[in-house]
Amino acid sequence: MDSILIASGSALWLGILTSISPCPLATNIAAISYIGRQVGSTSRIFLSGLAYTIGRMLVYLVLGIIIMVGLLSVPGLSNFLQRYLNIVLGPLLIIVGVFLLDIIRFAGFGLASGERVQEWAKRGGVLGAGFIGFVFALSLCPVSAALFFGSLIPLAVQHNSKVLLPLLYGIGTGLPVIVFAFLLAFGTQIVGRAFDNLRRIEKWVRYITAVIFIIVGIYYSLIYIFKLPL
Repeated sequence: MDSILIASGSALWLGILTSISPCPLATNIAAISYIGRQVGSTSRIFLSGLAYTIGRMLVYLVLGIIIMVGLLSVPGLSNFLQRYLNIVLGPLLIIVGVFLLDIIRFAGFGLASGERVQEWAKRGGVLGAGFIGFVFALSLCPVSAALFFGSLIPLAVQHNSKVLLPLLYGIGTGLPVIVFAFLLAFGTQIVGRAFDNLRRIEKWVRYITAVIFIIVGIYYSLIYIFKLPL
């Protein structure tokens, strides 16, 4: 029970870390801009933020289920993962940590710009916010791809979690938008200050997580690859 609770907290944290990374943060800001057009109706603002989060959550949930079912339904591959996952996990965590430290940089490869998606969805109201969340979740960039495929999926495989961990990750990616949607009801100045503070702490939060990933990756590598009795 303790291990799944830790894994659940880790999945939620990975989602939150994804949401405040530069590329996903830009899409979340675009979403807040869209939701902000409905200022004056607190309920519509909150529902739009919730719909946006659900849209993101559905993408990661479906991707997680497809990948997990695909991996675990192949007997040979399933046995391979159960036997060698801890060996692969060490180097994988180190690589993800290197990405988070910005030591290696790649250009993003989003599917659509924020302005274009907002134009598509602007007449959709609350459902439009859900559509934005769905499309933005598909607009992967290197950091979010590394966190999802390099950290969440191995974690889900390790705990045989096809639904819970991808679901929590998806909630984490949209959670800041729900918070900011709520703050919009109290005035744009609060939202502006909150975004400024988020930009300031994002790098340090990401770097601290990267260092933890690298340390854990080195630890796993020493134990499962080099067989050191630590």
